[in-house]
Amino acid sequence: MTLVPLAIGFGLLVRINYLDYESPITYDRVDQITFENFRGLEFFKKSLYGNERFAYVVTSFESEIEEDSVKVQSLFHPSRSFVYNSHSNSTSLLRHEIYHFKITELFCRRAKEEIALKKQLSKKEIADIINKFEYREREFQKRYDYDTFHSYVFGEQKKYERKIDSLLNLLSKYEKPKVALNE
Repeated sequence: MTLVPLAIGFGLLVRINYLDYESPITYDRVDQITFENFRGLEFFKKSLYGNERFAYVVTSFESEIEEDSVKVQSLFHPSRSFVYNSHSNSTSLLRHEIYHFKITELFCRRAKEEIALKKQLSKKEIADIINKFEYREREFQKRYDYDTFHSYVFGEQKKYERKIDSLLNLLSKYEKPKVALNE
């Protein structure tokens, strides 16, 4: 009987590092993120495709629907993100992981744009729009990792960086987390 609570506790500790917890970071602080922020625990993975220089990042959408506005923002989760060597000075690896966060922000902005352009949305319709862009974001994240081979294909990495930066600039109107609902 005591093994079940221990197993659950261990599972939670691995999923979210409560021992060295750091709150989620909003996109406006993206330029402040370093590998020191990657505090997640990983006991099982020792390499990725035979390379010990790897990391993974956990990002998400957070949304709050109010009467006259919707707050949608992207978050980076330090205590769920992991780098094999926290003292790594690989700027290309960190840059690749930061672009995962930028992708999440891009799809948050796309969701906010669609919400702002529609008239008279119900809470369910707003939630459906957010869910649609969360799904599209996950698909784009997979394609990004596949095409760049987790940052190892330099030319593809640079193409994605230019594309993502350009799209973020085009959607700069939706940089703030809150978007007013049309009446």
